[in-house]
Amino acid sequence: MDGIDLSGQVGLVTGGGAGIGQGIALGLAKRGAAVVVADIEPERAAHTVRLVRDSGGDALAVTTDVMDTAQIEAVVKAAEDRHGRLDILVNNAGGVRGRRFLDQSERSWRRHIDINLVSMLSATWHAAHAMVRGGRGGAIVNVASIEASRAAPMYSVYAACKAGMVNFTRTMAVELGEHGIRVNCLAPDQTRTPGNSGVRTGWVEEDALRVRPPEEQAALERYIPLGREGDVDECGDVAAFLCSPLARYVTGVTVPVDGGTWASSGWVREGDGWGLYGKAGG
Repeated sequence: MDGIDLSGQVGLVTGGGAGIGQGIALGLAKRGAAVVVADIEPERAAHTVRLVRDSGGDALAVTTDVMDTAQIEAVVKAAEDRHGRLDILVNNAGGVRGRRFLDQSERSWRRHIDINLVSMLSATWHAAHAMVRGGRGGAIVNVASIEASRAAPMYSVYAACKAGMVNFTRTMAVELGEHGIRVNCLAPDQTRTPGNSGVRTGWVEEDALRVRPPEEQAALERYIPLGREGDVDECGDVAAFLCSPLARYVTGVTVPVDGGTWASSGWVREGDGWGLYGKAGG
């Protein structure tokens, strides 16, 4: 109905078992793409596959730890073995826990780098080779964050990785363009996901997600210009567009899917007007 047709395409979504990854997997599938769901949690991956199949789509779950590059290579091969092609890669897997940089151990920040940045490099390398072999071009979407473009106290290493992801997106758009491979990026902010509700393992139904206290909800609505949290399906819609022929001349861009928080850059609603960081008049 929205003109996005991915029929015949095969997409691989890392971290596709829940949250934004699940929203993107379902967004691709409902436009006709066959989807390979890579997730470290078998239960989550299987749940996404059930949702796709229940709606008449084609999906495969592959348990994958994206911090193991051999497993990334294996899931790309699994997609090719099953479908004989790979057209779409979504680098969504990642993770973060808030902590001051000086309180982080080397093991902690190396883990952040492996899961958020190295996993994307590895998946892109293997998937792009598969796309080049196929000779049909392809689309890669990297899921970054608006933290890539602003200071992020308590999330320094994560934000640095996401900033690297944005730059890598632009560089790959240039390098892979000759192969007909387009590379773009999403930058979400506050999105209603199990992770943001503190559920980091297993799957959870939408109506079981955390309900914010009234004062916290009001603050969130002042912070986001569109006045509400994002939904994972909205990330899925934008990702599907970027992978589709409608975006055939779009590459190297980062699209904020954040309800306007990157645009506001700290301005929040104050009564009938706006204040900078909660101080009326800036």
